[in-house]
Amino acid sequence: METVVISDYNPDWVHDYEQEKRAIKEALSDIAVAVEHIGSTSVPGLGAKPIIDIMVGVHRLEDLTEAHIERLAAIGYEYVPKPDWPERRFFRRGRWRAGTHHLHIYRHGDTHWEEQLLFRDYLRSRPDVREQYRQLKLALASQYPDDRVEYTRRKAPFIEHVLRLAREED
Repeated sequence: METVVISDYNPDWVHDYEQEKRAIKEALSDIAVAVEHIGSTSVPGLGAKPIIDIMVGVHRLEDLTEAHIERLAAIGYEYVPKPDWPERRFFRRGRWRAGTHHLHIYRHGDTHWEEQLLFRDYLRSRPDVREQYRQLKLALASQYPDDRVEYTRRKAPFIEHVLRLAREED
């Protein structure tokens, strides 16, 4: 199991994302439609596991070839097949169980792509909801310090609730 540690918001996360974005765009220049900073490190003021989540949109997941996987490996991203995540391709950077970056490749504009942006943008624009989420994350990290899977599972109802609110206001 992976330890759950929630760090205070760090403005350097944005700079780190921007650096990675340039390298990823170059590695995937022939298939990347868009690159976005997602996850808690993309929300100013929100505490997070200090892992930069990056989302790349492509027209079709099948466009990701072995050559792309090799280019990403050359800049430090290891492909991690996740059969339980058919909607995306997943890469990690950093030591196993101590990764520093997660790269998610989605079909640009699909439901999963849109939900990532909707959740991020809602938290960015609603300080009260952002604070509720921060408090939940801290409580869950305290309750499940050695079980990242359970920590993540317990956040899901809150995330679904926020997505419903965001859709209603959209």
